[in-house]
Amino acid sequence: MANPLIQRELVTLLRQRRMVLLQCGLATAFALLVVIRWPTEARMALALTGSRSQEVFRLFAYGLLSALLLMLPVFPATSIVRERNSGTLALLLNTPLGAVRIFLGKLLAVLGVAGLILVLSLPAAAACFALGGISLTGDLLAVYLLLALVALQYSALGLLVSTYVTSTDAAVRWTYGLVLALSVLALAPHQFLQGTGTTLADLANWLRCGSPFAALMSLEGAGDLGAAGLVSSGNVAGRFVLISLGLTALFSVWTIGRLNHTIFDRARNQGRISDDQSLAVRAARRLMFVVDPQKRSRSIGPLVNPVMIKEFRCRRFGRLHWLLRLVAICAVISLGLTYATTTSTIDWGVDTIGAILVMMQVALFVLITPSLASGLISSERESGGWPLLQTTPMSVLRIVWGKLLSVILTLLLVFCATLPGYIVMVYIEPAMRPQVERVVICLAATAVFAMLLSAAVGSLFRKTAPATATAYAALLAVCGAPLLVWLGRDAPFGHDTVESALLINPVAAALSVIRLTGFRDYDLIPANWWFLGIASVVCFIVLLVQTYRISIPR
Repeated sequence: MANPLIQRELVTLLRQRRMVLLQCGLATAFALLVVIRWPTEARMALALTGSRSQEVFRLFAYGLLSALLLMLPVFPATSIVRERNSGTLALLLNTPLGAVRIFLGKLLAVLGVAGLILVLSLPAAAACFALGGISLTGDLLAVYLLLALVALQYSALGLLVSTYVTSTDAAVRWTYGLVLALSVLALAPHQFLQGTGTTLADLANWLRCGSPFAALMSLEGAGDLGAAGLVSSGNVAGRFVLISLGLTALFSVWTIGRLNHTIFDRARNQGRISDDQSLAVRAARRLMFVVDPQKRSRSIGPLVNPVMIKEFRCRRFGRLHWLLRLVAICAVISLGLTYATTTSTIDWGVDTIGAILVMMQVALFVLITPSLASGLISSERESGGWPLLQTTPMSVLRIVWGKLLSVILTLLLVFCATLPGYIVMVYIEPAMRPQVERVVICLAATAVFAMLLSAAVGSLFRKTAPATATAYAALLAVCGAPLLVWLGRDAPFGHDTVESALLINPVAAALSVIRLTGFRDYDLIPANWWFLGIASVVCFIVLLVQTYRISIPR
């Protein structure tokens, strides 16, 4: 029997206006990835040797994988939680379909969207193949099979996350975080443990094989990245197939097991207020948790912006009682890495340790900022709270400032996560002070840009889920898309082209300041600061204009 969920889910998605814009944008982007490196008559001799076509196809493959990871997760992540919040999930579970068919219907609908993305890339892939130098089965078919496995794995992951969360924005946030961990962060341990010959190095090697980027690099190559350890001997692609299929089966069985009426049972321990307990218990909780989440909050002071307090007390993500613990863990890691390097316990070099600290800080900004800032306006419009805010004596500017201030204070806390490592580094090596100061400026500019970009994008939407997804996509595109050009440095892109592309990338700017290998030859400062500053001002203007526009009575 045909599964009615496939038609309902897929047709609903394809009828949305943003899907039309997405299809047009993807088709244009895939074409541009090929056109910008299409050989001219002067390069035709090189193209005939096959090297040019392999370079063009490599860039196209990396771009297609990045687009798939950016665009696809939002659809499965919101599928089940949207049904539960609208009240249709209970009706769906009472139908004769059963958990297996419900899961397969939603999974196949999402895979239909993934198939549409891959189909839109076929004309560009055909152009790469027509250029010659690539194999139909060894290159083209292998890459598309890899992308199909990626779509299957992360679609199952998104559906699993969707069964646990209670809101669509939380689903998008957790799914993108897990996608980033599985695809990018999984490469980090092997980067630093390779060649040590320990058990941890073997585990890091297997962990690296679970990343689709490592598998694609093993198929198509990555230029100088092989020296960095992302590409090494071993059947990485074969291991990725095994890991991907295993994780897909695990996610699928897990999700099917949760698709029953117990999914609505959320019994929670009410707990006790810390103020009602003994002095010893209160002191122990303060020492253990730093910020006690069960302690009564004080009244709002007369000089404090009440919107800021409302944001702190109402949102689930960004609560201080666990954010402080996250920052503390990162601070301890940064101190440990700095101490181990300066005492010659590990021979990674200052530039490598600085790169780790920079990536740790940027990862925190990318994961946390869109979820905090994208829903500042859209969540109020979706819940109906914006008209209530307009009835207060506060002006629109004060409301917006209160919301931004709640994000600024949280990001200041996150910004302190790796500062201890930099302080110790400057104390031991005073000559690095100017270099560290420039890195801190880069990170501060990145935090401000990420906040204003996410807030401006979120103000354009009426619902939080698409606002959060778009903010994540926009921020990841700025931080990740130029790295695709950097991957093709020297072949096919020249030094000037790569430097121009990296000028908008805050990650590359910080890594160039820290003098990391692969980025030290590019002069990105202060041009990157100018770009981030101008872009932040433009985003702030968009936020104010859009906020005043929706405040006009209609």
